[in-house]
This record gives sequence, structure tokens and C-alpha cells, in this order.
Amino acid sequence: MKAAVFLGKHNLEVQEVKMPELKPDEVLVKVMACGVCGTDIHIYEGDEGAAKCVPPTILGHEFSGIVYEVGSGVKNFRPGDRVCVDPNDMCGGCYYCRNGKAHFCENMIGIGTTVNGGFAEFCAVREKQVYSIGDSLSFEAGAMAEPVACCIHGMDLTGVKTGDTVMIIGGGTIGLIMLQLAKLSGASTLILTEPVRAKRELALKLGADIVIDPMKQAIQEILDNNGIRHIDAVVECVGLKSTVLDALKYVGRGGTAMLFGLTAPNCEVPLRPFDVFKKEYSIKASFINPYTQKRAVSLLQSGKINIEALITDRIKLDDIQRVFRDGSFRSRGKVIIEP
Repeated sequence: MKAAVFLGKHNLEVQEVKMPELKPDEVLVKVMACGVCGTDIHIYEGDEGAAKCVPPTILGHEFSGIVYEVGSGVKNFRPGDRVCVDPNDMCGGCYYCRNGKAHFCENMIGIGTTVNGGFAEFCAVREKQVYSIGDSLSFEAGAMAEPVACCIHGMDLTGVKTGDTVMIIGGGTIGLIMLQLAKLSGASTLILTEPVRAKRELALKLGADIVIDPMKQAIQEILDNNGIRHIDAVVECVGLKSTVLDALKYVGRGGTAMLFGLTAPNCEVPLRPFDVFKKEYSIKASFINPYTQKRAVSLLQSGKINIEALITDRIKLDDIQRVFRDGSFRSRGKVIIEP
């Protein structure tokens, strides 16, 4: 079969590789759509994502497809089923798994990071990682279940309530998912800061009340002109030192700053404890998608979140190197790889 294999920093090759050999508890998925995640880019650039990736590994952890074959012990799926995959496979036996914090599993398998993933024609995964997407959900939307699941966990931790004022920093795929989740959570005022005009315009269509170009406009001046005196929650979705500092700057007293964007591992941000004392705000972060994959699928099936609008490019597996080498793909929006 054909697959995109990560061989080291800046080295991703499309190769012919052996078909996976199914274990009794595994499902062989014929991949129909696989999203390119910021984590994939981090790995390609030589950084660590949620887990360390040791080459050679087939990347890709946001994917959906059709069940092609099932192992002898599989009970709930059969060939032809339309499914998506939760790529974070926990052991179930370590301290964290046994204490309700499985996303910190000490023996976690990361499909597409620690083991072969979805930038391939086929991928073998354990049955417990597979979720039905039914007949109505598109494969592209199914592939987006994983990032939506991660965002749901982040929004849960942020604690947005009915009537809150929320600022989203960054209008990429994650930022625009967070925007929609905040709206569904009952936020009365939604503010988005994003330098790319097309993304600001899309944010307005998806429910933003105020959009700001942080490169050309004074954020505080825009807030003042719109009568915004307090921001209950700021969700940082970029992962830069400057945007993290903005999150800490604009979160209101008693509010929550959610640092969702993945920074470089060596990124450091100065923090003045006196400012935290004066504002009594909380700083939170969000790690992967514990127990939220099914909620993400249900939300996508409901049609209450617009995911198709976030997909800007559909690229064949043979051309995947273009996506990693050309930053303009990432600046536009979500890229879907179609094996």
C-alpha cells in the first residue's frame, strides 16, 4: 500500500509499504480522509507533539474511512461500516488510567505519532478506538472528529457559561471550532483576533460579534469602543509567545486564560505573580481528547457546528509533501489528505 512515512526532520516520503497485519482485536480501516494537524507540522519541523515520534512512522491522526477487514475477536464492526478513529489508545492499567485521568496514560499509543497512522491507504487500529459515523456524516467531517474532540475537552476546562464574554485568539481551524463551541455554550459576546482577513470574515459568519486584526488595530481600543469592560475567558489557539502574553493580558478579573495552542517545547513566557494576584485569574491548558470522541461525533452529526467551512484544501496522498513544504496551505485553513 501507499503511505507517507516520516523519516526525520523535514523528511516525509510517499512510499510503498507492507499492508498491516491484523491482530484479533483490530479493525483495518480503508482511509478516506485524513486531516493535517499542527502536531504533524511540529513533528515534521523536528519538534515534539503530544508524544515523541520516532522515525520511520506513518503520520496522520485525524482520519476516517471504511472498515475493510476485522480481526477474529472484533464484535461491534463489520466490513463496510463508515467510521472515524480516536488516535489516543490508553493502556487501562497504569496509575492515571485507573484514576480517571487516562489521557495522561504512562503507556499511551498514539496512532499517527508513536505507531503508524492515517496518511496511508489503510490503517490497523484496535476496535475500542473506532467510532461509527453513520451514513449521513461525510468522511471529511468524520476526520475532523478528533480535533473537535480535543476542542470540546478544552472548552470543558475553560468553563464558558451562558452570558459570558469570550475572546478567541487565532482564527485557524482550532480557533474557529472554539468560537462555535463557545457560542453553543451560551457566550453572549464573541471576540476573535486574527490577522488574515478571510478568516475574520468567516468568523463573523460563524457567530463572532467582534473581529480584530491584531497586526493593524489596537485591541484595547476596539474593546473600549465596543463597551467591552470584562472578558470572562480567553482561548489562545496560536501557540506563540506573543499570543500567550495577549491571553494573560486581556483575560478579566476572575476569568480563565486557556492556553490551547501548541507552543514550541522551549517557549518560555514571563509571568508576574503580582498580576495574577491582582486579577485572580486562572491559567489552564488542555491535553488531547479524553472521553470526548463520541461527543464530537454526535455534535458533528447534529449539524450544530460547521466544519466543512473550515476545510480549504483537498490534496492527494501523492502530493502531501507540498502541504508540509508550503506554509500557505496552513495559513488558509484545514487541509484534508485523500489517499
